[in-house]
Amino acid sequence: MNLSGSGVGWTLGPRGSSIGISKRGTRLNSSFMGFSSSQKLTGPKKSSRPAIDSKSQTLISLTCEVDDEGNLSFRDANGDELPEHVIDAAKKQNREVILSFIQRKCDDINNGIELLSNIHLDTPNCLSRPTFTPMVFDEPEPTQRSPKKPSLWDRLFKKRMQRITDQNAHLHAAFQVELYDWQQRKDLFYQQAEIHKHIIEKGIYNNTADMEVWLEDVLQGITWPRETLASFEITESGDSVLFDVDFPELEHMPGNTATVPVRGLKLAVKPMSPTAIQKLYMAHIHGVAFRIIGETFTALPLANTVVLSGYSQRPNKATGRVGDEYLLSVRVTRNEWMKIAFDQLAHIDVVASLEQFELRRQMSKTGIFKPIEPFSN
Repeated sequence: MNLSGSGVGWTLGPRGSSIGISKRGTRLNSSFMGFSSSQKLTGPKKSSRPAIDSKSQTLISLTCEVDDEGNLSFRDANGDELPEHVIDAAKKQNREVILSFIQRKCDDINNGIELLSNIHLDTPNCLSRPTFTPMVFDEPEPTQRSPKKPSLWDRLFKKRMQRITDQNAHLHAAFQVELYDWQQRKDLFYQQAEIHKHIIEKGIYNNTADMEVWLEDVLQGITWPRETLASFEITESGDSVLFDVDFPELEHMPGNTATVPVRGLKLAVKPMSPTAIQKLYMAHIHGVAFRIIGETFTALPLANTVVLSGYSQRPNKATGRVGDEYLLSVRVTRNEWMKIAFDQLAHIDVVASLEQFELRRQMSKTGIFKPIEPFSN
């Protein structure tokens, strides 16, 4: 923070990049590998004020943070909290910047809840067939450094000329190794691309091993909002796929929602009720099951039946020991799955949607599960 007769300026951000704000405008400062740059974002092009004597300024580097509980903190470069009068000055002069920072944190908290409850919205339509997208090896080919040219002075001495010759030979040899390694990586990339193409265009229609590779590839490509582990088995004919899914735990669900009050620079974080958390968990695990079933029917055109059973680690009320308890088990055929309107997923109640299939589940309206015996096949 710069304190002077003309006003207050401050810097927000970590080392390497920061936003400098003052009455003269806003500048984005960045540095990387010893290089630095400064770009003016807002403010007048020319200043009508006289230059400020640098001797009258005191520079303080500020970092503004908002934690998950909504607490706003300002710290100096050493991580120590700043005096209230410095914080008040920063808030008064840069209210909009701080407010947008708080709003982003608010959105992060609430978006995390939406991701958990809406994981099923990205389920693909099973009428579409997998297609291979050509891949390009984008690593640039290494370039050889120009050899050192001897000067007239170098040419007068045999040892100097020999040293230059040896250096150039070393550079050329190193380049040849680098070029060879690059070519090996490129060849391997396109070999794997051909294998990938073969699996998608032919393998998934006649080879269960290729089906397993492709389905695993598809599921690993999904960004799950909470850790979700799925193991599966494909029958020899490729007609059926059996899933065992380790659902996230209820305790891993978020417990707060956030709002930005109209007045003041703060984030209001409100705890969710136990019932609301249970309902979020209910929607999430049903959404996970829905998404996996849909991805499977789309990835494997020969699959006509998917059996998915999901469990969670919960304490046994009789023994107190933590063990796996199955929460739901569902059997779905492709013909049944095709009845879903995939262009209307936003209007589907994903919890109710699984009820149209053969479903084993003991659950209250508020999302309290009792253990069940899953389908064996």
